[in-house]
Amino acid sequence: MPKSNPATIAAVDLGSNSFHLVVAHPQDGHIKVVDRLREVIRLAAGFDAQNRLTDDACESALRCLDRFGQRIRHLPAGAVRAVGTNALRKARNADNFLPRAEAALGHTIDIVSGYEEARLIYLGVSHGLQDDADLRLVVDIGGGSTEVIIGRRFEPQIMESLHIGCVSMSVGIFRDGGIDARRLRAAEILARQELEPIEEAVSDAGWQSAIGASGTMESVAAVLAHNGWSKDGITREGLQRLRAAMIALGHIDKLGELGVPAERRPVFPGGVAIAIGVFEELHIERMRVSDSALREGLLYDLMGRIEHEDVRERTVEHLMQRFGVDRSQVARVRAMAAGFLEQVAADWGLTAEEDMHLLQWAAALHEIGNTVSHSQYHKHGAYLLHNLDMPGFARGDQDRLATLVRAHRRKIPVPEFGVGQQADGLLRLALLLRLAVVLHRARGAATPAEVSLKVENRALKLSFPKGWLDGHPLTSADLAQEADYVKVAGYKLKFK
Repeated sequence: MPKSNPATIAAVDLGSNSFHLVVAHPQDGHIKVVDRLREVIRLAAGFDAQNRLTDDACESALRCLDRFGQRIRHLPAGAVRAVGTNALRKARNADNFLPRAEAALGHTIDIVSGYEEARLIYLGVSHGLQDDADLRLVVDIGGGSTEVIIGRRFEPQIMESLHIGCVSMSVGIFRDGGIDARRLRAAEILARQELEPIEEAVSDAGWQSAIGASGTMESVAAVLAHNGWSKDGITREGLQRLRAAMIALGHIDKLGELGVPAERRPVFPGGVAIAIGVFEELHIERMRVSDSALREGLLYDLMGRIEHEDVRERTVEHLMQRFGVDRSQVARVRAMAAGFLEQVAADWGLTAEEDMHLLQWAAALHEIGNTVSHSQYHKHGAYLLHNLDMPGFARGDQDRLATLVRAHRRKIPVPEFGVGQQADGLLRLALLLRLAVVLHRARGAATPAEVSLKVENRALKLSFPKGWLDGHPLTSADLAQEADYVKVAGYKLKFK
């Protein structure tokens, strides 16, 4: 991340239906959009029988990202946030696709969970609305998933991501383009089945206004307005009139008569069916439509990171409180791990800011597994971090954090780090965390006043004040054992 705040920031949304790029200038806590690019890719329709993205789907996506890259490749890493959503969460070959996608775009791409996608959507919608105190129900029907969020002002309270989307529904039920009452009703029932488990919680929340976001809701609202069936947003009556008109036309090729754009027609029936299911199951009569959603949420989230109001810090703080970590021990381990990183960052090719964040978060959460059991608590902690809902964290960052916690003591699980330059950097962060934990095993009772660390390739050398180790034989024994663990990972640890 750049030292000074960037004048230009950008968000890239690799959605299941369309890819979007938004470029903006931050201005006094708000954003001024200066450029938008959108291409229909329909990634969610590009799967084979094994849920792998086909070569054609990958190539289409890469060509789009290369074009986006021409616009933002020159921007510094900290000024761009790119995320993949449901289609990339689902793709079994995402790990093979992502390096090529990142090379084309020129920036890192995070795959976010459905929970995190919902949070970002709500953040974008909230910034695009008048600031009132209403409890809002926000619904975003995407290409591969539907997000349902309830919140007030900028704080989401309930977040759900459902496995239904306009692309997947249209491919599954309206594949040949035919539209009839039987198919529409089947799609509506399927949507309601997905919504059924959350209906009670949504109803009990007592929301006061409903808001739709993103392409499906915007296109439905536009068609209703075009035909005079609704003047302001989407209504239940308007949806029923649209449904009847679609059945009368009988095929997606005729949807142009209703004002549906050509690029939207193949996925329009599935989107309408989900919208009807949402209105029926969640008892909605009228819904406003927001022109802000995930992309805008990404930009505001990025601004928060740049201005050191990172939601990830709040998430870590919440987890520390929830799992009752020993804050005194955390403070000791964090301080020493940070000091080690500052001493070796240049020699080990680590990036001071982003790697420091990850190391500090791992130090803060390395003992959360004690809530489950002290025995093998590092494994319990890793499991929790792999599976918890963690606002602000992309799936990859959450997995890296879990790996650091898993590896902070006992045998080093080398295969879990993977291969490549990023894996080497993560392993080196783990070694720094391990040393900080070892040197504070006595939990403050015998902490060295000054410790220096030097590294050269795969060799680590710890230096203590003269005579200190002689007076602390347990620490010497712990370090000798640590040297054996480190050796298995291909490193050497020396201390004097």
